[in-house]
Amino acid sequence: MGYALSIFLGLASGAAISGAVFAFLAAIGIVPVIARKTKTQRHIMLYETALILGGIFGALTMVFNFFLPFNLITIAVLALCVGIFIGTLAMSLAETLDVLPILSRRLSLKTGMKWFIMTLALGKMVGSILYFTITAFQGNP
Repeated sequence: MGYALSIFLGLASGAAISGAVFAFLAAIGIVPVIARKTKTQRHIMLYETALILGGIFGALTMVFNFFLPFNLITIAVLALCVGIFIGTLAMSLAETLDVLPILSRRLSLKTGMKWFIMTLALGKMVGSILYFTITAFQGNP
């Protein structure tokens, strides 16, 4: 009975947390902002499906310890995709919350904002590449 209760509580807690994360992303309107900025509004259903499948796959990787034999090029492409996604998600969130106009006023940035944004995106990409290529970051032997 103890195992069944633990399994039930784990699944219920995971469902509540993932539901809250997806509700948060939906409430602040991240997906429409990304679609509008990239001029791909016709693909919103694809964005939402990819976001849900990514959440499910991410949750499965936390529960089950499995190994996918990828070569370095595949890992680099996946890391690039993760970096692009995290970068666009962060920038859309920042735009939704009007962080960039406030930041540019505080830092007195009159020119060079596009380079600042590009640097943030490249930093996210490099971080993703390092995470997926260096096994010490992943916690697997």
